[in-house]
Amino acid sequence: MNGEKKKYTFTRVMLRVIPISFKTTPVLSIVVILMGILHALTWAVGIIATQNLFDAVSNAAAGYIGIGECIMSLLILTAVTFGQQVMNGVHNFVGVGIAIPKSLRGVKTMLHRKLQRIDPSRFEETSFLDDLNKAREGIAVIPLFSQLIFLIVCFYGVYFGSIGIYLYRLKPILVITLVVAFIPALLAQIVRGKVFTKLEEQNAPLRREYEYYQKTICDREYFKETRLLGAFDFFHKLFSDTMLLLTHKTWQAERKTALLQLLLNITSFAGMAISAYMLFTATMSGEITVGAFAAVFAALGNIFSIMQEIINMHIGSMNRDIGKITNFVRMLDIPEWTGTEKAPDFSKGIVAQNISFTYPGRDEPAVRDVSLTIAEGETIAIVGENGAGKSTLVRLLTGIYHPSDGKVTVGGLDTARFAPKSVYKGISGVFQKYQRYKMTLKDNVAISDMESPGTERLDTALHDADFNSESAGPDTMLSPEFDGIDLSGGQWQRLAIARGLYRQNGFIVLDEPTSAIDPIEETKIYTQFQHLASGKCAVVVTHRLGSAKLAHRIVVMDGGRIIDTGTHNELVARPGKYADMWIAQAKWYERGSSQ
Repeated sequence: MNGEKKKYTFTRVMLRVIPISFKTTPVLSIVVILMGILHALTWAVGIIATQNLFDAVSNAAAGYIGIGECIMSLLILTAVTFGQQVMNGVHNFVGVGIAIPKSLRGVKTMLHRKLQRIDPSRFEETSFLDDLNKAREGIAVIPLFSQLIFLIVCFYGVYFGSIGIYLYRLKPILVITLVVAFIPALLAQIVRGKVFTKLEEQNAPLRREYEYYQKTICDREYFKETRLLGAFDFFHKLFSDTMLLLTHKTWQAERKTALLQLLLNITSFAGMAISAYMLFTATMSGEITVGAFAAVFAALGNIFSIMQEIINMHIGSMNRDIGKITNFVRMLDIPEWTGTEKAPDFSKGIVAQNISFTYPGRDEPAVRDVSLTIAEGETIAIVGENGAGKSTLVRLLTGIYHPSDGKVTVGGLDTARFAPKSVYKGISGVFQKYQRYKMTLKDNVAISDMESPGTERLDTALHDADFNSESAGPDTMLSPEFDGIDLSGGQWQRLAIARGLYRQNGFIVLDEPTSAIDPIEETKIYTQFQHLASGKCAVVVTHRLGSAKLAHRIVVMDGGRIIDTGTHNELVARPGKYADMWIAQAKWYERGSSQ
C-alpha cells in the first residue's frame, strides 16, 4: 500500500506532525509559537542587559559615569529577569498545561476516524494489528512531540540565533562556541534515534502479547475461567517472561546509547573549555570589554547547559519516540475506503456475482466463486458446517468486506465503488459475537440508530426480541463495573437482537445470534423474525436446521462454495449435505429427548 512504501525520515515525520498540531489546536499552536519567540528574546536581551550592567559598574569604578547610571542598568536587568520568569511560567503553562491535553483528545479522535475509514479486512492481518498497536503508542507522544518542535524552533532557535549574532559582533570566532556545543550531542542523538526506532519495531508484537496475557489475568471477561481452571500461574509466567524480554531489549538499547553519550559529553566539555579560553584571551587583548566578558562567561555555562538540554532531553525524547510517531503517521497514510454517496434501493435486492474472498495472509479462499441473489421480501437461510464460509459470505453481502474477485451490489450499489456510509445505510444485523456495551439498556439498543431515536420504537424492539423487561428498565446500567447489573447470556442475546431490530433497515441479517437460547426459543425468535422481515431482504445464518425451515430458500455451503439451494422439503428429499445434516441433527434431538 502507498502508506507502507513511503520512506519516513525524521524530517518528513516532523513535517507531518506540525500540521496535525495545527489541525487539533490551531489557535493554541499560534499562541505557543508567539510566546516561544517572545520568551527567547527576553533571554537574549538579558545577556545584553548583563553586559551593560558590568560595563556601567566598570566605568563607574573608573570615574567615567555616575552611580545613577549603574542603578538604572541594574533596574533594567532586574526587569528583564522578572520578565524572563513570567514568560517561562506562562509559556510552560499554555504549552504543557493546555495545548498538550487538548491536542491529545484531537489526535485520538483523528486515529479513531481514520480506523473507521480503513478496509475492515485489514483487521485480519497480524502485521496491521502490530502497526495499530504502535500507532496507539504514538497517540500519547505526538502532542508532546509537536510542542517540542515549537520549543526547539521558536524558543531555542530564536535564542541561539540571537546569541550567535551577539557573539559574531563581539568576535566572529566566538560563534564556534555554539558549534562545539551542538555537533557532538547531535551525533549522539542521531545514533540514538536509529537504535530506538529499531527497538520499537521489535517491541510492538511483544507488547501486544503481554497486554493480552495481562487481560487473561485481570479482565472480568477471563477471571472466572482462569481461576476455576487454575491457569493463573500459567498466564502470569507468560506475562512475566514477555515483560522481561521487553525490558531486556530496552536495557540493551539504553546501554548502547549511554556509552556513546558519555564519550560525546567529554568532547563537549573540552569544547566548553576551549571557548572559555578564547573568551579570556579576547578580553586580555582588549577586543571585548570586561562587561562583555562577564556577560558571555556567565552565559557560557547556560549555553552549553541549554544545548545539552535540547539535544539530550528534547531531541533525545523525540528520537526515542520517533518510531511510535512514524507508525502513527504511516497509519494515517493507509488508503481509505472511498466512493460515491447514494441511497440504496432495496427493491433491487442483494446480488453477488462470482465473488471470491481470501483473508490476508492465507492461501486458500474462504469464499470461492459464489453467485447469489436475494430479492426484496425474500428470506434466505445459509447453512453449513463450521468453516464452510457462512459468516464470510455475510460480510461480503453486507459490504463489510470487498470481494477479491467478482462484484456485490447492495440495493443497486456496488460495494467496491460506493462509500461505506451509503452501502451500510438501511442494513442491520445481529451477529454471533455481539457486543455487551457497558451502558444503559436504552443506549445498548438505540446505539444502532442514534439519528432517529424513539421510546416507542425501543419498546417495540424489546418486545419483538422477547426481552424480559422485568429484568431491567430503560435507564438501568448494564455493567457491575459501573454500579449497574449484569444480564444472563440469553437476555444479552435478546437485547442484541432488539438492537438489530431497532435500526431502520431494508436488509437485515441474523448471523447465529441465538447460541445461548434453547432450540424451542430460537424457533420462536426466528418465526417472529420472519414476520418482522416481511417485505425486506433478509439472511439467516444458523447451524440449527429446524430454524432454517422458516426461510423461503436455503443455501448450503461447504468449503467456501454454494453446493446446493432449495426449500427445506426439496433439500431433505434429495441426497446431499443438507439431508445428511438434517438426519444427524434429528438423531441428536431423539437422543436428547430420550434421556
